[in-house]
Amino acid sequence: MGIPTRTGARLAALATMLLALASPFAAAATLRIGMSDDPDTLDPAVSGSFISLQITSVMCDKLIETDPQLTPIPGLATAWHWSADDLALTLSLRTGAAFQNGEPFDAAAVKWNLDRYRSSPMSKRASQLKPIKDVTALDDHTVRIDLSEPYAPLITMLADRSGMMLAPLATMAAGESAGAHPVCLGPYEFVRRVPQERVVLRRAEHYWDPSKLRLDEVQFVDIPDATLRLTNLQAGQLDLIERVAPTDLDTLRGDPHLKLAATPALGYQLIIFNLAHGPQSDSPIGRDPRVREAFEASIDRDTINQVVFAGQYIPDNQPESVGGPYFDPDHPVPHRDLARAKALLEAAGQGRVGFTLLISNDPVSAQVGQVIQSMAAEAGFDVTLQMTESVSLSQAADRGAFQAAMQIWSGRTDPDQNISIWVACDGFLNRGRYCSPPLDKILGAATRTTDTALRAGLYRQAAAIYLEDRPVLFLQHYAWLWGANAKLRGFAPTPDGLIRVKGMSLAP
Repeated sequence: MGIPTRTGARLAALATMLLALASPFAAAATLRIGMSDDPDTLDPAVSGSFISLQITSVMCDKLIETDPQLTPIPGLATAWHWSADDLALTLSLRTGAAFQNGEPFDAAAVKWNLDRYRSSPMSKRASQLKPIKDVTALDDHTVRIDLSEPYAPLITMLADRSGMMLAPLATMAAGESAGAHPVCLGPYEFVRRVPQERVVLRRAEHYWDPSKLRLDEVQFVDIPDATLRLTNLQAGQLDLIERVAPTDLDTLRGDPHLKLAATPALGYQLIIFNLAHGPQSDSPIGRDPRVREAFEASIDRDTINQVVFAGQYIPDNQPESVGGPYFDPDHPVPHRDLARAKALLEAAGQGRVGFTLLISNDPVSAQVGQVIQSMAAEAGFDVTLQMTESVSLSQAADRGAFQAAMQIWSGRTDPDQNISIWVACDGFLNRGRYCSPPLDKILGAATRTTDTALRAGLYRQAAAIYLEDRPVLFLQHYAWLWGANAKLRGFAPTPDGLIRVKGMSLAP
C-alpha cells in the first residue's frame, strides 16, 4: 500500500531513522513520540510553533503549572498572591531546585528570565508581557512583578512560555543560539536535535522531584504523515502519536495492542491574510474586506469537517468554542452562500480573483487546502496552493512573504491569548499587520478586568470588529486524538494538547 510522504527521499530518510529507533538504543525506558512537525526553535523567547511548545514543556518547568483541568497549580512558584489594587503579583519560589547545568534557581534567575522575555529584541513574548513595569527580587526566593495596569492574563502567561525558566549564565553565553541547545530547569534535558528527524531528551540529573521521572529518555520524532505515524505505532517503533487522522480511528480502535486517547481541544485552525506586510499585501484579497467576505461565503466549514476530519472536529468562526463563555452568539458560524460570494466580488469590481494560500506540506493540511480550493473556485477564486515545511511557512509569514496562510494555534485558557495574538496591532502572530485602534482599545480593556461577564461583553464587541474586517478566518476547533501503545501508563490527554511526561512509564 502506498503511503503519502513529503518526497521519496524523505520517506527513505524516515525509514532509516525508524530502524535506528528500533535498535537497542531505544531501550524500554525510552518514550518515542511521533509528532506531525519539526520545531522552529527550542528557545521559549523566540519560538512560535506548537511543536516547540510541546518539546520545551517537557524540558522546561514553568513558574505556574496547570492540572489536567487547566487550573493553575504550583510549579517553580509554590504560591502567589495579588496586591489589593491588582498591580503587583508576588511569587514564592521553590527551594532546592537547580538548572540542568547546576546553576542555582533563585529570585535573581527569575528576574533575569522575565526581563529577557519582555525586553530582548528577539522575544515574541514582549507584547504579551507589555503591562509589566518592573520585576524585583525581594529576597532569594521571593519575586514581585509590578504592573502598569491590571492584567488578567498574567497568570496564564506564567503558565506558558513566559514562565519557562532557562539557566541565565548558559543562555547568555549562547546568545542568539540559545535555542540550539537550551538549558532549562525541568525534568528532561536537551541532548541533540536532528532537523526534520527528531529531538532527543534525557532524564535531568539535577531535577528537584526525581520520583516523578520514570523514563530515561524521551524522543520526539518528526513524521508529518498521520498514516505513517500510525503504521510505526502499530509496528512498535513509536509509543505515542499525536493528531491521529480521524479517518484512521477505526484502524486504531481495532488493534488490541493500541489504545485511543481523545479530548476536545482549545486549539483551532485558521487562515490569515496579508493586509499590510510588504509587497504581497497588494492584492485584492489583502486590500478589500469585501473580497475576504466573498471568500468566506464561498467555503463550507461543515464540508471541510466531514470530508477531511470525518466529522470529529467543530466548525467555528471564532477563536472560542461555540457555546463557550466568550463565544459571540450574535455572530454564529456562517453557512456557504455562493450567490452572496459572487455578488460581493461584483460589488468589489472584481472578476476572478487569484491568490496564493501557503499551507504546511503534511497530507491533512493539503487535503484541507484542496477542499477550500475547489469550493472557492465555484465562486470566482483561483487559489494556488503553495506547500512548504511548517518552519519555513512560519518564517515566510514572519517576513510578509505570503498573501494568505493556513495556521494552527493550540489555544489558551485565557481568551486574550486566543485573539489578541492575531489581531492586536502588536500581536506576536499578527503576521498580516492588521491594525485597528478601536479594536486594540477594547482588547486592552478586556485584559484589565477579571469579571467574566464584563470580559465576555468586551470580547463580543471585539468580535463585531474583527469578524467584519476579516484579517483572519477561523475554520474549526480540533479534538486531540492520540494513539498509544497499550503498555504506556500515565498519559492523560488534556484540552491544551500538551504531553505531561512526569509520571509516565512503559510497562514491560
